[in-house]
Amino acid sequence: MGQPATVSAKTTKTADTTMFNILFIIGLCHLLNDAIQAVVPAMFPILEKSMGLSFTQLGIIAFSLNMVSSVLQPVVGFVTDKRPMPFALPIGLTLTLGGVLGMAFAPSFGMIVLSVIFIGLGSAIFHPEGSRVAFMAAGKRRGLAQSIYQVGGNTGQALAPLITALILVPLGQQGASWFSLVAALAVLLLIYIANWYKQRLVENLPIIKKKNSMSSKKAGLSKKVKQSLFLILLLIFARSWYISGMTNFYAFFAIEEYSLTIKESQLFLFAFLIAGAFGTFFGGPLADRFGKKKLISVSMLLTIPFSILIPFVPSFIAFIFLMLTGFILMTNFSVTVVFAQELVPGKIGTMSGLTVGLAFGMGAIGSVGLGYLADLFSMSAMVSSIGFLPLLGLLAFLLPSDQMVQKWNQEN
Repeated sequence: MGQPATVSAKTTKTADTTMFNILFIIGLCHLLNDAIQAVVPAMFPILEKSMGLSFTQLGIIAFSLNMVSSVLQPVVGFVTDKRPMPFALPIGLTLTLGGVLGMAFAPSFGMIVLSVIFIGLGSAIFHPEGSRVAFMAAGKRRGLAQSIYQVGGNTGQALAPLITALILVPLGQQGASWFSLVAALAVLLLIYIANWYKQRLVENLPIIKKKNSMSSKKAGLSKKVKQSLFLILLLIFARSWYISGMTNFYAFFAIEEYSLTIKESQLFLFAFLIAGAFGTFFGGPLADRFGKKKLISVSMLLTIPFSILIPFVPSFIAFIFLMLTGFILMTNFSVTVVFAQELVPGKIGTMSGLTVGLAFGMGAIGSVGLGYLADLFSMSAMVSSIGFLPLLGLLAFLLPSDQMVQKWNQEN
């Protein structure tokens, strides 16, 4: 794409350069943000014992966290697509810091719900703007950049079982207060990122104005693009419900089925989540090489046999299957984000908020529904049923090819 004549050669060269230092810092901030968010489900076994909460109440806590984040992420993305707000990043993590402290000392179920709402607000602000920073720092390596950014978040989520085993089990609910230090570190790093972000906006102001002008002249999304977005959202729906069920409730299944302790059950969950983090990292480069549609389709297809068999095999094999499922399924996480961003170019924040935010939202609805099923039937029945959710991933074969998406963009 040609640059305006007023843009200097230096600015053009900078825009094409992959800023690995910025990518690693924003990836680290994503890790810290999502590690804090992961404290909430990590505390479920603690809260279930200390407060006598039901699985339905635990589902409501997860719903409150994820729904606030999911509803507001696309809104934040839409607003910041029109008017970027660099310092929204540290402000968002400051809200998260307050939520963590509130959750650590909350005396009641209602106060815990209120606290996790603040954590959700911080996450809703961070994710669209964090994805924009990754896009701005990507240069010509968008797949790799998005993978570095997203793997930070997934690694943070993977730390939840270790957080439970090493901090929350010995220290209890108040152990969550230690994560106020994590939030404070993230705020400081994001102040640095916000200053870089602000400077980049100044350098690229002519390009931004031209893109906004062109975007305002375009008609609404075509029917083909809407259908493709709908398919992507269905895939995210299937993936999110499955991951939500495993993240929030598999520890209870492992304790019941294999007679494990809380610490031992967290190792199973850690294996699932850390394998997912590795899958997220490798997904972007693999998609850059073989194509986004192929990567999404194959990852969903290969997940199916493992997800179905996990509840029915011995503990050692279940441990291996959990790692395989986490790795294979999560290779498409960052790829679905990039796919949506390329379907609707110029709406980086909106598409990031929609895809990542929807993942949280579907997980929120799934948490309540799956918790209710576990109470109504049994934890074993619920975990067995969600193994079939990846079957919806077969819809990925109906997505347009990467070349077709590029053609649509050229036509517009």
